[in-house]
Amino acid sequence: MNAPAERRAVRRERFLKAAGWRGAIAKPLAGDASNRRYERLEGDQGRSKAVLMDAPPKRGEDVRPFLAVTKRLRDAGFSAPEIYFADETEGFLLLEDLGDALFARVCASDPALERPLYAAAGALLAEIQARPAAENGFDPPPYDVQTLLREAVLAVDWWWKGVCDPPSDAAKQRFEGLIRTACAPVSKVRDALVLRDYHAENLVWLSDRRGSARVGLLDYQDALAGHGAYDLISLLEDARRDVSQPASDAAEDAFFAESGADREAFSAASAILAAQRNLKIIGIFARLRLRDGKPAYADLIPRVWSHLRKDLSHPALADLKAFVAQNLPEPTPERLARLKAGA
Repeated sequence: MNAPAERRAVRRERFLKAAGWRGAIAKPLAGDASNRRYERLEGDQGRSKAVLMDAPPKRGEDVRPFLAVTKRLRDAGFSAPEIYFADETEGFLLLEDLGDALFARVCASDPALERPLYAAAGALLAEIQARPAAENGFDPPPYDVQTLLREAVLAVDWWWKGVCDPPSDAAKQRFEGLIRTACAPVSKVRDALVLRDYHAENLVWLSDRRGSARVGLLDYQDALAGHGAYDLISLLEDARRDVSQPASDAAEDAFFAESGADREAFSAASAILAAQRNLKIIGIFARLRLRDGKPAYADLIPRVWSHLRKDLSHPALADLKAFVAQNLPEPTPERLARLKAGA
């Protein structure tokens, strides 16, 4: 173990002692694309469980947004994990263990449950968005045009540059202009609390609870105030799994029935935000390989590209569609192999 890791281990033990969990049995949990690490803790001869979040500040992590959004969600009665103990300075949190029944796992083990689970997720999303984005002192940053642009440009800065010759300055400027124009209709909307990663790997089925509380929430620390279509698209256009048409229909039906939103009015906004989101994801997955040494994410790019192609078919995105078709490199097997090789 190197010196920084040793120092982190000492701080971890100090935190667990202060939290009353010294000596707990720890088992690693699957992490995410960030620098956070998670462990399941068992104490009292296995009778009690908790999750330790290790978010090192020196690696760019900050637990304060997670704490703020958690309070906002729990105050509204939603099933975000309870915070048992926190050290904001050192980046350690002790959380309620919501279990292993991630939507992705439940649907894989019992496909018959996919439709009702997605219906529940759609209804919950409408309930979350029925409340003001800013509430009880919580005021999330706006999902403004600069943020939307900065995210979409990741497709140029990491995917395009990572698998082909870099684009010209003129081409990048043209892309940026098209994104600004495309996102203009949604970039000033602040109606909804946008969790941003509302999908099957971050939703937990809590079958012993009732109503919307049956859907546990994870990984929402990057929440912003924006258009409600973003999280609905996150759920339906999942980068990690194919959502069946019946499950997609059930989620949409439940969302619109609960929210009363106009489907037609949502159509253009959904396409715009879906295209922006999928461009961002393609760039992030390339960055995870090239910068962070995580090659497995490259295998997910073809699915995301398929989503992007569908999104760009909306008439409101005709100019962006033409640019992408003519310029942005498609994820051919050769390009994906080059990306995975770290070229």
